Amino acid sequence: MTSSQALAKAAAATGGTRLALLVRGGPRGLGGLAFLVAVSGATLPRALHAQDTGAATSSAGPGRWQAWVLGAQINYIAQDLLPLRSPYSGSNSLWPYGDREMSQAYGVYVGGRIGTRLQAYLDVEWIAGTGISNTTGLGGPTDGDVLRQGSVDLPKTPYVARAFLRYVVPLGGPGLDTLAAAPDQGPLVASSRRLELTAGKLAVTDLIDVNRYAGSTRLQFANWALFQNSAWDYAADTRGYSVGVAAAWIERRWSLRAASFLMPTFANGNILDWDVAHARGDEVEVTLGPTNAGTVVRVMGFLNHGRMGRYAAAILAAQQTGQPPDIVKDDAPGRTKYGVGVNLEHPLADSGRTGLFARLGWSDGKNEDFVFTEVERHASVGIQICGARWWRGLDVLGIALVDHGLSNEHREYLALGGSGFLLGDGRLTYGHERILEAYYRVQLGKYVQVSPDLQQIWNPGYNRDRGPATVLGLRLNVRY
Repeated sequence: MTSSQALAKAAAATGGTRLALLVRGGPRGLGGLAFLVAVSGATLPRALHAQDTGAATSSAGPGRWQAWVLGAQINYIAQDLLPLRSPYSGSNSLWPYGDREMSQAYGVYVGGRIGTRLQAYLDVEWIAGTGISNTTGLGGPTDGDVLRQGSVDLPKTPYVARAFLRYVVPLGGPGLDTLAAAPDQGPLVASSRRLELTAGKLAVTDLIDVNRYAGSTRLQFANWALFQNSAWDYAADTRGYSVGVAAAWIERRWSLRAASFLMPTFANGNILDWDVAHARGDEVEVTLGPTNAGTVVRVMGFLNHGRMGRYAAAILAAQQTGQPPDIVKDDAPGRTKYGVGVNLEHPLADSGRTGLFARLGWSDGKNEDFVFTEVERHASVGIQICGARWWRGLDVLGIALVDHGLSNEHREYLALGGSGFLLGDGRLTYGHERILEAYYRVQLGKYVQVSPDLQQIWNPGYNRDRGPATVLGLRLNVRY
């Protein structure tokens, strides 16, 4: 039996008949990744043993070097968009006749430590496949593993996702935090009061707007709006990474973070703009956690500088010429976008594995949405429930609702026939885009997770004339 046939059989066993047909096509890169899995399987047990002893000896001398293999994973997300009501379509509409696609993500994560303060991390990933409708037509696209790739058609080859340094300065005091081994985090014991300095290539979302219940498309919700505040147009290239610096002042009950990362040269672009004075994204976030196991609140503000167009100018030009507006023609360096976000996580039971989460986000929406997605108003709320309540302690059920909105200028731009890098129906009868997502993650042994997923989207692309859209999904995650 081939690897793709085995995946098809697993999909059919979960009841996903349509998804089994999709999976049966199989990823072309599976053969090459067999080597990756073999190497990881051979080296990880020894590395993890070293990590177990390393955490206990984190007071190594200043010149000591310690290397870590922090993990490897393979993630498949198969999705089936059912046909939807669509009296008309544009260049960036959600496809009305349905679509079936599968994304594939592969990653290896390593790191090391020199002395007690300096750490280095390197992640290599490979993303293949694409999202439904070529990842266009929605403010909240349905597969986070194809983060904006579909609209740029990047090569499906391995790449360096992260390569960065972290320097930790203890600030004194009696408390200690035990940091478990994870991708981009070595197994260490650190002071509860510390200063962390980070520099290099990574995702600013690794540091800002994290949420334990809604933060990973490979373990939790698949929709973009549920692993990130979608009104935050964070600085990144097409794959979601950038180059920058960040600082975090961490205390036992609160923390303060600030970051500055490079923007791309054009909307949804994969080339970063090194004109730092006119092209960067700046963020500040305060985190409040009154108790170790209680509610956590994060408040974030951002200010982007980039080569953006103005919606008002594009609309005026369209009215003068009688042609659809084109915001790219008004692009100029140094334009800004600013906004705020609030992030809440509230544990309920099961040692925090059952809990509530919510996010609110707002951006000014005067200038072009440039990096993440086309959203200026975000509200989401959801719950994660631990399977211990039905004798499946490692399983998880997640349910969430999202409400997306646009600024007045952005909705008028789309109504006149304008297109962004994700949206463009040719016309618009505006309504809030609303998303319901539910998933159930089944733990199979130590390393394998299978997650059926359902997404229902009302007013896709903010258009009351189209939809609703239904997306059936099945995720397979294998990780060490």
